[in-house]
Amino acid sequence: MPSRPDQRTAASLTGGGRPRRVGVLVPWANVAIEEELPLLAPDGVVFHYARLVPASRTTAIDSRFWDGLRAAATDGADSLRHIPLDGLLLGCTSAGFTPGTTPVPEGVATAFDALLAELTRLGARRIVLATPYPDDVTRTEANALHTHGVKVLACASLGLADGYPDVAPARARDLVLSMPGDALDQADAVVLSCTGWRTQPILSELAHQLDRPVVSSVSAMAAYAAHLKQGANP
Repeated sequence: MPSRPDQRTAASLTGGGRPRRVGVLVPWANVAIEEELPLLAPDGVVFHYARLVPASRTTAIDSRFWDGLRAAATDGADSLRHIPLDGLLLGCTSAGFTPGTTPVPEGVATAFDALLAELTRLGARRIVLATPYPDDVTRTEANALHTHGVKVLACASLGLADGYPDVAPARARDLVLSMPGDALDQADAVVLSCTGWRTQPILSELAHQLDRPVVSSVSAMAAYAAHLKQGANP
């Protein structure tokens, strides 16, 4: 099993010098990203945000929302074009693993991409997955993880299509702990998927209790930002 990491990436990763600048495209109803990302990222990383409004002007996750978000990402990225960015992240996990008619713009990594990168960095090939999503969306994510070589030993979801800011961190913690004990024991890491619910307050607590890495969508975005090569504009 991989060793349990500090939930805050070491500041030395920034390498000194100018700050590492990362653009973040935020779904229009999301409040957790801007609260949690600065707390989880190392010193020397600066985030520049742009809000994405899907054409449907909805907030519940479905095909209209995901396609609208991916389409809006083009203008969102353009609004940050005069900032010397080292990377650009779409702060939505489900937009990265769901099918649709509109692709993610070139040069934009999703929160799902960040999760995959962090699991690779940790050497985590077996995980348990907790989400606030509807069950079918959670199954879609589990299948997407499987196609990338990550086995989901167990998953649990709240069955919600909307209202993620209203989910208390303790509810996310309890969801993780509700999963079968043998799956938790065998997992290389615990994944809390979704950038919309607040999970930062429980990451260290769960990592200590379960004695294994606990990765959230937002903590994965922070780690992704920390490992970006400076000067590699998207």
